[in-house]
Order: sequence, then C-alpha cells, then structure tokens
Amino acid sequence: MLSNYYTVKNEGSDQIIIQKSRFIGHVKRTETEEAALDFIQTIKKKHHDATHNCSAYLIGEHDQIQKANDDGEPSGTAGVPILEVLKKQNLKDTTIVVTRYFGGIKLGAGGLIRAYGSTTSQAIHTTGIVRRQLMQGISITIDYTMLGKLENEIRNSQHLLSTIHYLEKVELIVYVKKGEEQSFKEWIVELTSDQATITDTDLKYVEIDVEKSGE
Repeated sequence: MLSNYYTVKNEGSDQIIIQKSRFIGHVKRTETEEAALDFIQTIKKKHHDATHNCSAYLIGEHDQIQKANDDGEPSGTAGVPILEVLKKQNLKDTTIVVTRYFGGIKLGAGGLIRAYGSTTSQAIHTTGIVRRQLMQGISITIDYTMLGKLENEIRNSQHLLSTIHYLEKVELIVYVKKGEEQSFKEWIVELTSDQATITDTDLKYVEIDVEKSGE
C-alpha cells in the first residue's frame, strides 16, 4: 500500500466557454476501470446531444491502467491532454470526461489541446484534491486525571485525534502516519509516565484536503 497519494474528492464539474464552444469538465474518483467506464457512459448519456465527450482515466497504485479517448476530435487533441493534466497533478484513481458543445468556430489542434487541458484543470480545481495518507489507529486508555494534558498535547501535534470515549477510564483514538507508530507510542509513554494502555486499532487511509494552485 502506498504511504500516501493524491486523488480528487468524490465528484464535481465545471465549465468554460472558448470561442463560443462550451466545454464541461466532469470529474469523479474511480478505483476500478469498471467504475471509470460506467462514469464515462453516464456522462455520454446525459450529454448525448453534445458534439464530443472526450475522456481519460488513471487507475491503480502505480497508474497501471491509463486510457485516453478523443471521441471524434482530431487524434491527440483531447484525450491525451486530459490525461497529461492528471499526470502533472499526480492524481490517481481519477476519471475525467470533457463534454464539448461546438460553437461554430474551429480552434485548430493547438487550440483544442489548450481547451481540453484548461477545462480539465478547472474542473479538478473546482472539485478539489485530497491527499490520502495511510495511518495507523492507536487506542490510548488513561485515567481522567491525565485527559486534559494528553488531549492538548495530541491536538497540538501532527497526529489526528479522531475520537474520545468517556467510559470507566477515558479512551482516545489517534491516527498516526504509518511508520511513526513506535516514536508516537514512546512519546505517549513519556507523557503519561507509562500509565497508559496503548493498543493498535485499524489501518486506513485518512483524507486531507489539499490546496493546489498554478496547475
């Protein structure tokens, strides 16, 4: 499993007008090729009256599956520029469909490449990007007398305090980046003078919003 990677939020879209042609970028997170193809077909049905519905997708930890489709535009002017934006932004498990309603003015090969690339970038920016960080859940059980200090220390750290269970003792569920578990546990032992019960819980990806500009 990758320690972290970038992908888009669940789904979104945006549009731009270029020389009277309307370009609509549709974005969706897709973790399988089947999901990517289903999304493409959904958009094609929704915009069945469009001039073109061009698409591209990247699937897999190591981008094992990547496809681009020009859908009738001149070869290399639509699908590949869409795919290149995905690669440039280091996105995984992402499918883009750019719908074009022709406005009567031809853009030329260079114009088409810029139009499809710009629409893709705009749609991704509007949808939003997340970093999926692989994190280990750790349960810390302590006496209530330690809660104030420990909660404050964790909230002011880089670790993620997920839940607090108020039971006979208090249990904190914290997510720590994979690979940093041992140093975190040693830190907790020191903070609590070895008075905490520490156990691993689940390993999962935690999503963190990313602000990207200029791409």
